[in-house]
Amino acid sequence: MNARTKPWHGVLVATALPLTESLEIDVDRFADHVSWLAAQGCAGVTPNGSLGEYQTLTPEERTRVVTTAVGAAPEGFTVMPGVAAYGAAEARRWAEQAAEAGCPAVMLLPPNAYRADERAVVAHYREVAKAGLPIVAYNNPIDTKVDLVPELLAELYHEGLIVGVKEFTGDVRRIYRIAELAPGLDVLCGADDVALELAIAGASGWIAGYPNALPKSTVEFWNAATAGDLDTALPLYRLLHPLLRWDSRTEFVQAIKLSMDLAGRYGGPCRHPRVPLTAEHAAAVRQATEKALAEGLS
Repeated sequence: MNARTKPWHGVLVATALPLTESLEIDVDRFADHVSWLAAQGCAGVTPNGSLGEYQTLTPEERTRVVTTAVGAAPEGFTVMPGVAAYGAAEARRWAEQAAEAGCPAVMLLPPNAYRADERAVVAHYREVAKAGLPIVAYNNPIDTKVDLVPELLAELYHEGLIVGVKEFTGDVRRIYRIAELAPGLDVLCGADDVALELAIAGASGWIAGYPNALPKSTVEFWNAATAGDLDTALPLYRLLHPLLRWDSRTEFVQAIKLSMDLAGRYGGPCRHPRVPLTAEHAAAVRQATEKALAEGLS
C-alpha cells in the first residue's frame, strides 16, 4: 500500500460527529477525535458521511467539518470527505471545497433524490469529476435505491471517473465480479460486518464505523486479515462482530455513539430525525461493547 499515491487505502474511519447537548457541533472535540484516531493507527477519516449526519448539517457546518478535520490531521493522514448531494452541481461544489481544503480524494454517492438510471449516474460522476480530485464511489442501494452494479462501476472506472468503490451491499461475491470487469478499481469494504470476507478477497481499504470506538483492535484485525493472518484476524472478528453488525442497521449512528461513550470516548446525542435507541437496542449495544472491553479490545 502506498498511502501517498492511493490515500483511500487502509482503514479510513467514517467519523461520527460530536454534538453538544444543544446539538451544536463540538468543533474542539471533533478535532481531538481526528487526532486521536491518527494516533491509534488509522490511515485516515471520511467525514460528512451518513455516520457524520451530513444530511442534517448547514452548508457552513459541513464546510467547517472538512476544514477542522484537515487542520487536525497529521502529515500523511487522509481526509476523504463525503460530497454527496441531491444534484451534481452541488456535489461538485463540495468536491471543489474539499480540494481547496487540501483533501486528496472524495467519496461520492450516486444521485439520491430519485431512482436514477445509468445515464443519470454516469452524468453525475462526470460532473463531479470536473473538480479534479480522485473519486471513490459509494454504493449503498439500501438507502439510495440506486445500485452501482459491477457493470456500471466498470463503465465509470474505464471512463476515468472513479478510482475505487465503497461497497455496502453486503454481497461479498461482488468484489470478484468487479475485479473481472474493472481490474485496477479498488474495492473498499463499506459494511463493517463483512470486513473479514472482503479483506480476504483483496479489498484495499475499509471505510469503517466501529473504529470510532475501538480503533486499535479494528486496525489490528484489518491488518491481520489483509496479510492473511487468520490466526489473529478470525478471533478478533468473532469478538468484534456483535458490534460490527450494528453498522448495517438503521440505528448505526446511535449505536456507534453509545459504544464510544462506553469506551471512554465522547459519542453524545444525534440530531433529528434520529431518535435515541430503544431500551432493548441500547441494552444490546451496551452488552456487546462491555464484553468487547472486558476482553481487552480498545
